[in-house]
Amino acid sequence: MGNGAQADCLIPTTKLIAVRIIQCYNTDKRDANKRKGGKHMNPVYEKLLKCYDCYKEKIDFEPKVAVVLGSGLGNFAKTVDVKAELPYSEIEGFPVSTVPGHAGKFIFGYINEIPVVLMQGRVHYYEGYPITDVVLPTRLMKMMGAKILFLTNASGGINPAFHAGSLMLIRDHISCFAPNPLIGPNIDELGTRFPDMSHVYDEDLQEIIKGTAKENDIELFEGVYAQLTGPSFESPSEIQMLHKMGASAVGMSTVVEAIAANHMGMKICGVSCVSNLAAGMNSAPLTHEEVQEAANAVAPKFEKLLSESVTKFGNVL
Repeated sequence: MGNGAQADCLIPTTKLIAVRIIQCYNTDKRDANKRKGGKHMNPVYEKLLKCYDCYKEKIDFEPKVAVVLGSGLGNFAKTVDVKAELPYSEIEGFPVSTVPGHAGKFIFGYINEIPVVLMQGRVHYYEGYPITDVVLPTRLMKMMGAKILFLTNASGGINPAFHAGSLMLIRDHISCFAPNPLIGPNIDELGTRFPDMSHVYDEDLQEIIKGTAKENDIELFEGVYAQLTGPSFESPSEIQMLHKMGASAVGMSTVVEAIAANHMGMKICGVSCVSNLAAGMNSAPLTHEEVQEAANAVAPKFEKLLSESVTKFGNVL
């Protein structure tokens, strides 16, 4: 992407000065409020606001749909009318992905006139970040303006009907051993203390995705996704446990992000790429390379499903 592609969203000097004045005012006001009533501002929320200020200083773009690109979807950005990019490393205090295949930047642009922000590379709990940092990108994308969160990932298949390359619409989830990102003092500015989790994955969005898959003759399973912490793959006994609990696929991400997004009132949907059968389902050992290869192989139809579904999300925004 050349410099011209980013020009539309880079902030002009005069506007930048105005933005900085507003930010200084907000910062002074925020500092004054830290001790209001003898209370300090929640450090998690304070860090989020600093990241948001950094984004506003650098990017003039308001997305409506946020997409987290999992393994194998790193090239999806090539299908987007890109207007600007923002590397995570240029956002103060922002966690940076250390996993191979995760580029580590936000991409802003349009999918058939729908303004989107793509998260090209996510951070995981197993990388050593506190769980509040793992969900910070999700919270930040909501603050940017995104109303819908489309989560994608690579997973291990537990349902015996799955095969490497199967796509699964996430109908519900199970959190196993990963800490809940809402633990600690509630950030009232983001959401309620005890959010309902009965319908995390929006039914209208699910119908759009299922309809899009049918129109394009893309096989799409449905099921329950379970998140464990990683980074080690699951043991055969853990897979048996998850199967008995009703899980269809397992991975090391997504659920905590969905919890944080639900807390903030976002509409959520998700599709998982089953890149391998989980431990104990076959005799071959599991490797990250196998996950990456399978995800890359199914990428073209996954990208088509993602692109056309997001386009239709315009009807529910």
